[in-house]
Amino acid sequence: MQPSEISRLQYMVPSNPSPYSAPAFDLSRFSNPLHNLYIPPQLHEIISPHSSCINSNSTSDEADEQQLCVINERKQRRMISNRESARRSRMRKQRHLDELWSQVVWLRNENHQLIDKLNHVSESHDKVVQENAQLKEEASQLRQLFSDMQLTSPYSTLRDLEHALADD
Repeated sequence: MQPSEISRLQYMVPSNPSPYSAPAFDLSRFSNPLHNLYIPPQLHEIISPHSSCINSNSTSDEADEQQLCVINERKQRRMISNRESARRSRMRKQRHLDELWSQVVWLRNENHQLIDKLNHVSESHDKVVQENAQLKEEASQLRQLFSDMQLTSPYSTLRDLEHALADD
């Protein structure tokens, strides 16, 4: 008789019951070894009534089936592990993408600031070039004026002018 075949065990009760007679025991809860075992929800897909690898008999077919169950459980655990690894990889990729976008925003801002500075320096350069051209023109005009003054002056050189002023 197998344990699974026993559903109820009753002692022989004498015809005149005494206060010491034994009660009937319900053994149906002992027939399933997983009856009181708590299984977390995450493991329900790994261990289900259809793929349970716990067997009381061990024939070669059952041993092969049990080995297949162990292999399937390993595959299931590996699949869960791979999913978790892929999730972590996606999270790392998203963080990296967020960092890159942040860098793009920062670089664009920096680029705009540098363009503004370049425009300001370019405008300043243009003003300085214009002012320099005006100063060159004024210097040229002053040289020409000075040259004209020397030609019309009774003094032949600047030294003669200096001596004349010093004598006065």
